[in-house]
Amino acid sequence: MAAEEHHDDHGNTVSAWFLTVSWIVAWSVAAFAIIAGGDLITWTAIALGASVVLAVVAGVMKKAGLGRKEPRPVPPTREEWDASHKKVSA
Repeated sequence: MAAEEHHDDHGNTVSAWFLTVSWIVAWSVAAFAIIAGGDLITWTAIALGASVVLAVVAGVMKKAGLGRKEPRPVPPTREEWDASHKKVSA
């Protein structure tokens, strides 16, 4: 199974935004702590641990119905795209 086939796409959903914002906050806090003189290894481990926990929370949110409800959209093939644009220009 290719990586693209295994990827679980959250889409533009509550769970996806939660994961994005929470990771930004977790890694920003760790970065500021390191800059302020905190230990690099300690704060990196804290941020990594928080990232894993937050990813699990986002997965639970997705299973609870706050994730993608329809299948992931598939882009058109080159032939389909060409055919649709020939119809528009004709």
